[in-house]
Amino acid sequence: MQIPSLGTAVYFAASAILAAASPLTLAQAPVHAPAPPVVKEGTTVKLSEHVYLIPDEKVGMVPNVGIIVGSRATLIVDPGMGLRSGQAVLREMAKVSKNTDVIIVNTHYHSEHTTGEAAFPAGTKIVRAAAQQKELEELGMKHVARFRSVSSVVADVLKDITSFRAPTELFEREKTLDLGGVRVRLLWLGPGHTVGDTAIFVEGDRVLFSGDLAMKGLFPAFSSPEASGRTWLASLDRLAKLQPGTVIGAHYPVADASLIGEYRDYLKALQARVIELKKQGKSSDDTAEQVRGEFRAKYPDWTQPIRVHPAATVFYKESDG
Repeated sequence: MQIPSLGTAVYFAASAILAAASPLTLAQAPVHAPAPPVVKEGTTVKLSEHVYLIPDEKVGMVPNVGIIVGSRATLIVDPGMGLRSGQAVLREMAKVSKNTDVIIVNTHYHSEHTTGEAAFPAGTKIVRAAAQQKELEELGMKHVARFRSVSSVVADVLKDITSFRAPTELFEREKTLDLGGVRVRLLWLGPGHTVGDTAIFVEGDRVLFSGDLAMKGLFPAFSSPEASGRTWLASLDRLAKLQPGTVIGAHYPVADASLIGEYRDYLKALQARVIELKKQGKSSDDTAEQVRGEFRAKYPDWTQPIRVHPAATVFYKESDG
């Protein structure tokens, strides 16, 4: 892995904090007893004329899975983790679509968003941002190995994953897919949560899949060594301009466009507080520790306050410029 642009110190400071949490925690915090991280069948809901959702139901390592149906093709967003999740998504897709032309896109490279692809037929098309593909090639199987280390249950879910499928098509910054009467925009926005962060916007339905860039009631995770608070804020501005009616984060409940503003307000407030404490002469670690407590109290209903620390570390470094 290359030395991150924000500096080695930033990366390892953030890594030290995140290492205190399990990979399960970093994916999202389950609110129920640990369950096999497999997409659940029979829960699919219709959100708009062309968009269906298999909700994560706040189960750790399970994403919100999108099924977007046009007259010619069906698009799957984040097909879950492992072969069993992918098979579940295929069965749910068959209930709402008879299309044989199927396309997969991912909001980012993490295992619970990508490895379900293993279940899909050979003719399935995979479209990725070039930056996401590069990240997947460098880190994808390392991430799989890390998740396998969580428990024997997770290792079993990922037992069939030995590689990732080659993409059918790569794009640089933006691509529009025509599914037949349904236009879907793919927007590369990283580095934020990851370098390859990609948002998916279903134009006519005004439904946005925001990935980890905006999630309801969950602190954002700066999980990449190249993570940038400035880029994350710019990405939220770009998402807001789309004027979505429905916003689906990578995890947790569906929301409306106000979710984007909530994340932006949080990050701006955190950025301002970090700059203020830095001007007072506080170190990066002291600043991050202080704001972690402050913002945990300010956002008591949000889960994963541990994520405030690495975010503050990134903003502290960026305030040098």
